[in-house]
Amino acid sequence: MGRFSRRGFLAATTAGAAVATTGGAASAAPAGKKGTSCVPQPGVTTVAGGDPRYQELVHRGFNARFAATPDRVHVVHSAEQTADVVTETVKAGRQLAVRSGGHCFENFVDHRDVRALIDTSPMRAVYYDERHRAFAVQPAATLGEVYRTLFHDWGVTLPAGVCPQVGAGGHVAGGGYGPLTRRDGTVVDHLYGVEVVVVKAGGNARVVTATREPDDPNRELWWAHTGGGGGNFGIVTRYLFRTPGAEGGDPSALLPKPPTRLRSTYVTWPWADLNLARFTRLVTNFSRWYEENGSDPRYASLYSTLHLNTHAIGAVSLEARFDGGRPDAAELIERYVAAVNEGTGLEPAVEHQDDLWLQATLGARFDTGGYDRHKSKSAYLRRTWTPERIAVVHKHLTDAAFDGWGAVDLYSYGGKVNTVAADATALPQRDSILKAWFSVTWMDPELDELHLRWIRELYRDVFADTGGVPVPNADHDGCYINYPDTDLADPRWNTSGVPWHTLYYKAGYRRLQQVKAEWDPRGVFRHPLSVRLP
Repeated sequence: MGRFSRRGFLAATTAGAAVATTGGAASAAPAGKKGTSCVPQPGVTTVAGGDPRYQELVHRGFNARFAATPDRVHVVHSAEQTADVVTETVKAGRQLAVRSGGHCFENFVDHRDVRALIDTSPMRAVYYDERHRAFAVQPAATLGEVYRTLFHDWGVTLPAGVCPQVGAGGHVAGGGYGPLTRRDGTVVDHLYGVEVVVVKAGGNARVVTATREPDDPNRELWWAHTGGGGGNFGIVTRYLFRTPGAEGGDPSALLPKPPTRLRSTYVTWPWADLNLARFTRLVTNFSRWYEENGSDPRYASLYSTLHLNTHAIGAVSLEARFDGGRPDAAELIERYVAAVNEGTGLEPAVEHQDDLWLQATLGARFDTGGYDRHKSKSAYLRRTWTPERIAVVHKHLTDAAFDGWGAVDLYSYGGKVNTVAADATALPQRDSILKAWFSVTWMDPELDELHLRWIRELYRDVFADTGGVPVPNADHDGCYINYPDTDLADPRWNTSGVPWHTLYYKAGYRRLQQVKAEWDPRGVFRHPLSVRLP
């Protein structure tokens, strides 16, 4: 299979289920609890150009296409420090941005206008908050740290992303999803509250906690963080998680429990064996399975991705994760793989791997194998693509003039997600069966134009019948804000007449604007795709 390998497959294609840091488990007890030792908290660290730490701090973003050039970087350790820095920055008239995990795909943080970068990377605690009867997660805690701490200490988990290196900050705010989403919903379906540093009209920052309680006067601020995107309303300093309807004070009963074991299956179809007819059958089989079987309770824990890779990667691939603790797990997965391959006339390579759930989850990779320049696009699918649309994908993936590392990944979705009302959270896409992630990665800055043109033309041609973007209709339901794409606001690439904010937020955008007017009336928190003041 040439250059294709399991490591290459994972490195190039598994970043999609999380957007939004580095290791080390973080677990802490609530402040003030008797019997806990107090670790001295450092003060704010402020770094300017010329300081040997400056380059490290401004270049730790995921996408090397963008590099921040702020006048100063403030490394903060608490909500109070964050509020003090924000107040000082606003009074000085500097545009600010915040970085937690550092995995934003666009230039929201690394924008040329940003003069003050607030780095929350030390804020990575994960603990149980008795007062709120909820689990607290600080913004820079990585998903791997969250999974490890929740499981080791309480035997529970969250249905968040597949990439353990991603920080909770932006991932949660954008409505994160992952391997347990079809069984347990999105991560924001379990968001009880959010602690945020906000700036009201007077210019002074303050710390506010908003919850989903019906009588909470700040409830709309909570709602805006259930999929309204990061960098819009303030700086999140703590998330609070508790599953709706969970009763009692036993922490181990307040969030979902993960599978005991995980059965992972890897399937590869070399490009040498694929023609258009076989490729079309494969994509159709995969998508139609979720149309016809997506609500089958036996497959509630199934998470799978069909990686439609460029010919340079060497193969089209399927990765499936399933509850390995089921006695019929092997049989169900065998049936699933057979259904995806049915009628192709191919005998793909199939590999199964059984692991303990946490070991398998923490072992997932999120890197680009050194390919550090990146561009992403997205779409929600309400039903299977037509053969004509699939043929467009095939044409671009097999383009002999393009030898880069790109992919169209189809991620399983639906299940429990589809049982939540569209306006219950700021994440309105609630009847889709799949998510599509279009991505391309490379290293050489001189090849920027080649790779950007490839993915832009691919995306435009796939959605040519709706102005180059997945306009909400019977086939699609817009885009996912955690895969941000500034091209959606560019009339050269979006000719649909449907604005970018409708593609991301649909009718909920007006409500988000009202939250913006209430909690950020000065427009302090802004970026190229931020919620605008009404």
